[in-house]
Amino acid sequence: MTGRIVSGIDDVDPRPSVVSVGFFDGVHRGHQAIIHRAVRAAADRGERSAVVTFDRHPMEVVNPGSQPRLLMTLARRAQTIAEQGVELVVVVPFDDELRHEPPEAFVDRVLLGPLQASHVVVGANFRFGHKAAGDVALLAELGPSRGLTVEGVPLLALDDVVISSTQIRACIDAGDVERAARLLGRPHRVDGVVVRGDRRGQTLGFPTANLQVGRRVAVPARGVYAGAFHLPDGTAQPCVTNVGVNPTFGGQELRVEAHLLDFSGDLYGLSVAVDFRHRIRDERRFDSVDALVARIGADVAAARRLLGA
Repeated sequence: MTGRIVSGIDDVDPRPSVVSVGFFDGVHRGHQAIIHRAVRAAADRGERSAVVTFDRHPMEVVNPGSQPRLLMTLARRAQTIAEQGVELVVVVPFDDELRHEPPEAFVDRVLLGPLQASHVVVGANFRFGHKAAGDVALLAELGPSRGLTVEGVPLLALDDVVISSTQIRACIDAGDVERAARLLGRPHRVDGVVVRGDRRGQTLGFPTANLQVGRRVAVPARGVYAGAFHLPDGTAQPCVTNVGVNPTFGGQELRVEAHLLDFSGDLYGLSVAVDFRHRIRDERRFDSVDALVARIGADVAAARRLLGA
């Protein structure tokens, strides 16, 4: 089941709900555990399951320029949350007004407004309200007078390390896309629009789709990766993706360029996505075009082995 996505509290139908709240960047395995707990609690109570998330990272408002690169676009995050079995996803604008809203006001306006929350499920480290003054303990303190119960879900760990969006970003920055996938519960995916590049790949015999991605999107470290290229019709093609600046040709602009295996067609202007499943090698400068072409051929062969393509 895929839940309904709405923008803002005003578009919510008044109805008793079990609500989870968080930014949920990446919707990783720890986030999924929290959301799934809310879904189960809602089913037990015969109420609506809902997730409240925010349209931008709080630090973008609190301290502009300090916000991290994001693991997902807003559209991807909302859709991924909606696919976790929840009935409703509410995207709340994180603006200056919300930034200065006291914890009590946030509970009354966001949780107890049209959502009519009877039970709130959040991560054990959840903070909210002005200057992050609210936490699970304060929620539990505010609850009884408002007919609200609260559940803080312990943080999920992998290999004795707590799963976090910060940890996943570090894996992606290092090019360790396989560990990032273990923490996320799926490969890291980057959304973008196919734009015209130098068309150099075509002349080399390996045409590529050049993705224009958001400035604040987390892309893996410079290198060559095996993964999947997702087309707008829902199909996926195995691909080899280069993240880098094309140093053999003196490039300086960071690009994400994917060569689709066994595919031909016009992709310009399409909104697509690339999964990063395996790291093949670092980006490097070659002494000749022939050496580069030979290496690309080896990369394609390696990707076929890794992907079983």
